Amino acid sequence: MIGLTNYAGVMESLMNSAEEKQPSSPLTNSWANKQESSKSQKPNGVGGFVLVHAGAGYHSESKAKEYKHVCKRACQRAVDQLKAGALAVEAVAAALVELEDSPFTNAGMGSNLNLSGEIECDASIMDGKSLHFGAVGALSGVKNPVLVANRLLSEAQKGKLSAGRIPPCFLVGRGAHDWAVSHGIPPCPSDKMATKFSLSAYKRNKRKMELAEKMDTGHNQTKKRRQSSENENGSGCLDTVGAVVVDLEGNVAAAVSSGGLAMKHPGRVGQAAHYGCGCWAENASNMNSYSTAVSTSGCGEHLIRTMLARECSAAMQSEDAHQALLEAMQNKFISSPFLASEDRVLGGVIVLRCCRCVEAQPSQNIQGILECKSTHISRLPPGTVPGQSLAIEGGVCRLMGVVE
Repeated sequence: MIGLTNYAGVMESLMNSAEEKQPSSPLTNSWANKQESSKSQKPNGVGGFVLVHAGAGYHSESKAKEYKHVCKRACQRAVDQLKAGALAVEAVAAALVELEDSPFTNAGMGSNLNLSGEIECDASIMDGKSLHFGAVGALSGVKNPVLVANRLLSEAQKGKLSAGRIPPCFLVGRGAHDWAVSHGIPPCPSDKMATKFSLSAYKRNKRKMELAEKMDTGHNQTKKRRQSSENENGSGCLDTVGAVVVDLEGNVAAAVSSGGLAMKHPGRVGQAAHYGCGCWAENASNMNSYSTAVSTSGCGEHLIRTMLARECSAAMQSEDAHQALLEAMQNKFISSPFLASEDRVLGGVIVLRCCRCVEAQPSQNIQGILECKSTHISRLPPGTVPGQSLAIEGGVCRLMGVVE
């Protein structure tokens, strides 16, 4: 994850392949490898790569273990889908369900409450093979918003509706809820989606707002409002979750889900639901040499105004991926003219780029599956300026079909 503030980006990667991941300079390879081979099993073409994140935010050390655990579970769930023969888009949806179900993430269960004390979620998913996109915004009463977004995507792939109507790809509010229920996705009472963590945060933020409103106008009130705003952008406010996946066929997919900013206005829709802002996935084609998948996290308004997901995807078509991504994050985000009025630019991304290698067949001695697992919290280096600095970490791996 690229952390652009003094956030920590919690991410997990898991690769199924027939060859260990190789470090690549200048990207920092901070992942640990774990080999689990079984010669008794002979899977045919099982493999892929999964990278998930629990978002950019002020992840405290006290909760680091919980964030890492949920990332591991989400990653494993996606890999299980790939092993069962699912394509990238289904695997990435499975990862997001696990992240949404965790009470520690700001997505699905345990999301931030809005000004009215209600949970409204945003989510989107994109399939790099078909280039179809599905999204929901300000959705209440559904435990897993990503399932609704994925269903919108799959329904759109079926073609036009009766009388030649165009199927929707983005639904919001009550309309999104009713559409989900009519398509077999069970409702979940909003009060059951709140957790003790989200409720306590809501009460705490509400007291801060009430105190600010009682203060006299003038310097003190302006100062207090500024402090309140800074606190609201603290722990648990910006930690959108997401994932990117490539399957063994080379298809990529990306997804993102969020409960949005704490104390947001009812009806507010963040980047997690906006096209080209929350996630992006695009298979290699005649126009693009590389397949790319991106999932973002951070302040939705900043990410929307810069369409950061699509910008990062376009940058990754450059041969020097590291330099191109660095320049994109600096020029298209931190120093973007669209954010010139912002004191701090808050956000982060995970990016996946892949291509097919033309080379000799793998050795016949390679058997079984290697699972290279890792979890990492990416933090800005000491002394850097939050909102004006960035950190890039990454690595390279090679995926190959398993040879019988």
